[in-house]
Amino acid sequence: MSERCGWAQKDPLYLPYHDQEWGVPSHDDRHLFEMLILEGAQAGLSWLTILRKREHYRRAFDGFEPAKVARYTEKRQAKLLADPGIVRNRQKVAAAVANARLFLDVTHERGSFDAYLWDFVGGKPKQNRFHSLSDVPARTPESDALSKDLARRGFKFVGSTICYALMQAVGLVNDHLVSCPRHEPVRKLGRG
Repeated sequence: MSERCGWAQKDPLYLPYHDQEWGVPSHDDRHLFEMLILEGAQAGLSWLTILRKREHYRRAFDGFEPAKVARYTEKRQAKLLADPGIVRNRQKVAAAVANARLFLDVTHERGSFDAYLWDFVGGKPKQNRFHSLSDVPARTPESDALSKDLARRGFKFVGSTICYALMQAVGLVNDHLVSCPRHEPVRKLGRG
């Protein structure tokens, strides 16, 4: 009998995220921006902490519309820092706003953030075949390259480990374990 990836069994909140979203190839710039910001917010915390706050983040950050977030003033950022529904870290909030502006720059340059991001895996998901959570890397040459390029552009909270988590989340890589019932369906999504 196949089992979900071990991390997804630690809390019931992980289940819908694992079963419906994690690893599914995303080409929606708004979703890609959301995950970029949430993965950065996770730095030093657990993903479960962020999942618990995700709906509130969506409200606080105007549905993760990058053009809206890019216009946030100091006053708006101060309001966010007083909001207990998000991670109230001054650097992370400021980074979200700065990253929104840079996200728009990349979108203007490349036509979409999607086009930019997917170039790091040659336009199609990398299909991994890991048998154990201990086999899954925290970073790869692709995440190193993405991290380096984002940092060169001025993005913050985009270290290679954060970038690899982003790549896993939005389906640039399929890191569902081969024993996971989601591995094969996600693999098939990557062929289309």
